[in-house]
Amino acid sequence: MKLGVMCSGNGTNFENIVRTCRKDEVVLMIYNKKGCGAYKRAAKFGIPHCYVDSKNETKIINEFKYAGVELIVLAGWMRIITPKLIEAFPNKIINIHPSLLPKYKGLNVIEKALDSDDVFTGCTVHYVTEELDSGDIICQRKVPIYDDDTVETLTKRIQREEHCILPRAIENVKYGL
Repeated sequence: MKLGVMCSGNGTNFENIVRTCRKDEVVLMIYNKKGCGAYKRAAKFGIPHCYVDSKNETKIINEFKYAGVELIVLAGWMRIITPKLIEAFPNKIINIHPSLLPKYKGLNVIEKALDSDDVFTGCTVHYVTEELDSGDIICQRKVPIYDDDTVETLTKRIQREEHCILPRAIENVKYGL
């Protein structure tokens, strides 16, 4: 399956996808922040990549279609996807989110989990729909919240679990599981 990945940040999930997929599976990475870590990781691995302003979804659609992308993975894409992109790739866009959806949708979810009385949080891979962080769940993983946790310590533990479940979610989608 030809994968397209959309990134805004450091790119650790992107690198994890590249390392766990077959060599030719990731055919294009689009990023929307110039100089971001994901761009540098794509260059390091020789993955075709391009900068596209996140508001230019027509260009994003055209780039992915030209590359023959069959599944789009949002791996730290920090913008809301509009219906235009969803309609161009129906049921072919998945997202990794740092909470146990449906709890804590949107931004600052790790802070929300720390401010709650929750004893655990986690991460979720789900299909992207027009409603924010509300598509069908592909897989989840729990992460305990410790009394001495900070945003940084909890973020690192959640990211470790994201690195475990995102490749599994991609496999589940590929094989219809």
